[in-house]
Amino acid sequence: MNGQSRKIDVRVVDGGALYARQPKVYPREIDGRFQRLRIAAVFWLLGMFYAFPWISVGGQQLVLFDLPARRFHVFGLTFWPQDFYLLTLLLIIAALSLFFFTALAGRLWCGYACPQTVWTEVFLWIERRIEGDRNARMRLDKAPWNRNKLARKTAKHVAWVVFALWTGFTFVGFFTPIRVLGAEVLQWRLGGWEAFWVLFYSFATWGNAGMLREQVCKYMCPYARFQSAMFDRDTLVISYDVARGEPRGHRSRAQLRSVDAGVATRTLGDCIDCRACVQVCPTGIDIREGLQIDCIACAACIDACDDVMDKIGLARGLIRYTTENELGGKARRILRPRVFAYAGALCVLVAAFAWGVAARAPLIAEVLHDRNALFRSVGDGAIENSYAVKLANKSDRAVALSLHADTPLPLRTIGSASVSLDPGEVFSLPLTLRAEPGAVRGRNPVTIVVSADDGRELARAKAQFFAPESP
Repeated sequence: MNGQSRKIDVRVVDGGALYARQPKVYPREIDGRFQRLRIAAVFWLLGMFYAFPWISVGGQQLVLFDLPARRFHVFGLTFWPQDFYLLTLLLIIAALSLFFFTALAGRLWCGYACPQTVWTEVFLWIERRIEGDRNARMRLDKAPWNRNKLARKTAKHVAWVVFALWTGFTFVGFFTPIRVLGAEVLQWRLGGWEAFWVLFYSFATWGNAGMLREQVCKYMCPYARFQSAMFDRDTLVISYDVARGEPRGHRSRAQLRSVDAGVATRTLGDCIDCRACVQVCPTGIDIREGLQIDCIACAACIDACDDVMDKIGLARGLIRYTTENELGGKARRILRPRVFAYAGALCVLVAAFAWGVAARAPLIAEVLHDRNALFRSVGDGAIENSYAVKLANKSDRAVALSLHADTPLPLRTIGSASVSLDPGEVFSLPLTLRAEPGAVRGRNPVTIVVSADDGRELARAKAQFFAPESP
């Protein structure tokens, strides 16, 4: 079987098509410059995913989203709920990056970095190692069930399930310290929610990357539906050069040799209709039919076609990254106002994010006035206000702190106004301010200043000092 069968099984109810069952896609393995780039991306991205939870910086997991403690630890930095505006900024950067790369070169995200693409590549690699190449897999699926088929199918799914379970375990390890999680798994003490998410993510990985594969890209992913809004006639897309390739058709070795010899007149284009571009496509499309919503821009068809062109002695590029304008005979214009606008906005947002991370306050201070009484009279008529100063040490080292009131009012601190906090510690420090009799009237703004033991000011928090309006 040289090509991919495109027969469609259509169920008909009352004269209308209910659904169309697509045939299974058997992508052929191909080597080439784009495929090597994709494999490098797979190793890089999966390497980060599986390695990051096991790396520690200063005794803290490199990436840990500690939801119960409401802290995110990322590359040695700790983000608190007060820093979540940075997360919003990061999501905006990610979305704008998607727009930028799509306007520049189409669905690069889908072809090289999408989790569906990355994990499907691993599942396909496992399948090829166990069931064989494309033709062997097709023969195996058509063969009746026997010992060989049962053994290969069982081995494939066992390998898939093991890899999926490891993926689910690693995913949960970004939210629960992975060494603690591993100890719980080994001792069969895994909590209910942790077990649920390990199994759920494992099942999702096995189902999406192993069973559904291209169906996720065709029918479930919304990106393919709105990508056209970011395309224009100067966007780099994978295209078949119709003018050069048509009319397509098979030809004999003698015809190929005559082409090599420079014969001026010929009736066929450069496409020899070998269908190699179809056989390597992970979504089973024919790129020669034009740009399609199912194309994930993986460039496997480019590598396959270039390999064929090398073998028959024709120039590469029958299928290539190009623009609609270039195919129409116009000049290629990759750098254009839209691309510059996206790039400029990205630079501004990235700079703002970097500044936000660098300028984060190492300490959180919040002053809460005593709810039981606005003020109280003591001794010979002096007025006292009580506060609870909530302090959170966001740094990765212990700090010694002292508090004082920054105000022109004649206020003094009663009792101790100092405390030492460990890294990440949250503490509520009681604070009392006193005004001498008759020195303060009514409601007055006060600023509580928190300083380090070396005199550096770390935080300020506003409060109010209340006193009687009249003696």
